Amino acid sequence: MNYLAHIFLSGTDNEVVIGNFIGDYVKGNEYYNYSPAIIKGILLHRHIDSFTDSHKIVLQGKRYFAPKYHKYAGIIIDILYDHFLIVNWEKYSVQPLEEFKENLFKNLNNYYNILPERVQFFLPSFIKNDWIEIYRTVDGIINVLIRMSMRTTLPDHTLFAKEVLRKYYIQLQSEFLIYFPDIIRYVVKQHGITIPLKDNTLLNEH
Repeated sequence: MNYLAHIFLSGTDNEVVIGNFIGDYVKGNEYYNYSPAIIKGILLHRHIDSFTDSHKIVLQGKRYFAPKYHKYAGIIIDILYDHFLIVNWEKYSVQPLEEFKENLFKNLNNYYNILPERVQFFLPSFIKNDWIEIYRTVDGIINVLIRMSMRTTLPDHTLFAKEVLRKYYIQLQSEFLIYFPDIIRYVVKQHGITIPLKDNTLLNEH
């Protein structure tokens, strides 16, 4: 759901990026089938998810959506945080977003043959339709939620989500801006990831 954040937090190693991208599609110890760097990316994906799920700001954000989405509230936050990363991209990355996406798409194509079958299935659409760009606008988010409610177990409470976004958008973005430097510091300091940051003071503890 939050592809962009996971990829950005993978840093500059192409195989770590691949591993993080496929993290949701590699179950249990299936990661042993991959190279050490891809394994690192898969495990990094799991660590990012665990860190995020227990972060007090994320837990606070889930409360806005929990009355209708219940256990699925975290999925909505994941989607929103990719949106907020896009609209605040220049605060974090030295690389323009379009260039970042082009490099990602090229990297995914280069490793296509080793991707899990489910990833191979959706990758052409992911690239052609630029799924990342869809997250740029609130309307795009709403469309994503509608499609997910038709194809997955995500319940269809899109009108509720739209109202919550209208009412709490500024607060949710403020929460993201607190959370994201925390996760950047976590992956850099705890997992040795190199991220070319626009502002390296983000790595300083506050």
